[in-house]
Amino acid sequence: MHGKILAAAFLLLAAAPPAWAQVRQGGRYDGQFALVGMRLGELVERFGAPASVHAARGAEEWQDDVVFVYPHGDFYVHRDRVWQVGFGSIYGMRVGDPRGVADLILGERARDYGGFLVYPLGSLPGAGWPIALRVNFAAGRISAIFVYRSDF
Repeated sequence: MHGKILAAAFLLLAAAPPAWAQVRQGGRYDGQFALVGMRLGELVERFGAPASVHAARGAEEWQDDVVFVYPHGDFYVHRDRVWQVGFGSIYGMRVGDPRGVADLILGERARDYGGFLVYPLGSLPGAGWPIALRVNFAAGRISAIFVYRSDF
């Protein structure tokens, strides 16, 4: 049994690129993490018109966002910049997977807050703000995955 768990963990980690991987293209870092900080015009230019747009109410009034929904992610915009992106899957983790998948992929560096894990990613070159990966849980399963500006 223990051998099967180790084999499954190895397969998950071998199949998923590391959470910190970025590809440098045209002088900019590209990838899912580099989407944070895009200006609204860049978002629409890159992905076109969103499938839908809605408001997301925060715990406090200043935390309200406009969310641009695309097939590959939900982009939370504050003022004129994306500050958070919600994904259905990233780096081998999917919404609906057991919590253990996130624990294995993110490892010991992830901070455990009970209902969610936070993996600090630092700052991307040229970004000027820190970003983090957050994985939320409900009933022992991944319920949401976000990459966000952690200085908000």
